[in-house]
Amino acid sequence: MLEFMGIDAAQLTVLCIAAVLIGINKTAIPGLGVLPVVMLTLFFETRMSTGVQLGMLALADLIAVSYYRKKADWRILLRLLPWALLGLAVGSGVLRLIPDNGSVMRRVIGGIVLALMILSMVRKRIAPEKIPSGTGWSAFYGVMLGSTTQLANAAGPISSIYFLAMKLPKEKYLGCCAWFFLMLNWIKLPIFAWEGRVTAESVKLDLCMIPFLLLGGFLGIVLLRKMPQKIFEAVIQVLVVVAAVRLLWG
Repeated sequence: MLEFMGIDAAQLTVLCIAAVLIGINKTAIPGLGVLPVVMLTLFFETRMSTGVQLGMLALADLIAVSYYRKKADWRILLRLLPWALLGLAVGSGVLRLIPDNGSVMRRVIGGIVLALMILSMVRKRIAPEKIPSGTGWSAFYGVMLGSTTQLANAAGPISSIYFLAMKLPKEKYLGCCAWFFLMLNWIKLPIFAWEGRVTAESVKLDLCMIPFLLLGGFLGIVLLRKMPQKIFEAVIQVLVVVAAVRLLWG
């Protein structure tokens, strides 16, 4: 079946590795999410890469929610979600204005993520005890999350900055990520299908990746149990910066 869909050995290998990383990303290390974006973009045509990845993300979201379903802080999510939906519309509009939505958009998103990370670090030094939970903060990050996930499935670093700022325990952090992206990614599926990015071929590939997504989800759960909160936060911060730099100069 894979040969029928025109997948060569290198593409299949990258797809399997990306699926494992997505599983780990969803159950343990949210900042890891941009790495599969870059890998798939390098080995697949841009529209195909975003469509295949969205299918794997949507399936992995089900795994994450099944494990963290009782851990989310719904006050935070309900403040963020309406603005993220607006961001989806903004992202769709931008996608139609920019003919090269591959390298150009990766660089734009990388620059945004890096700037936000620097601003977040500055804020922590100026007001380390203050939790930024105002409407303006939620609106800004919600629109950014919705637009970047619609453009390139690259909202992971931005969500990491936002949820780290909320000072959530690691399991509640992951519960918020799980539910938030479950809702966004399943809303995106029909939009991506309408845009021609999710196809019958991409869905077949995604279904073949379920064992690797489950493996990654299991590895992530095991890893999280052994990871102290401070190391968890430090790893995410480092991965966010690395991902931003890779997108910016990739």
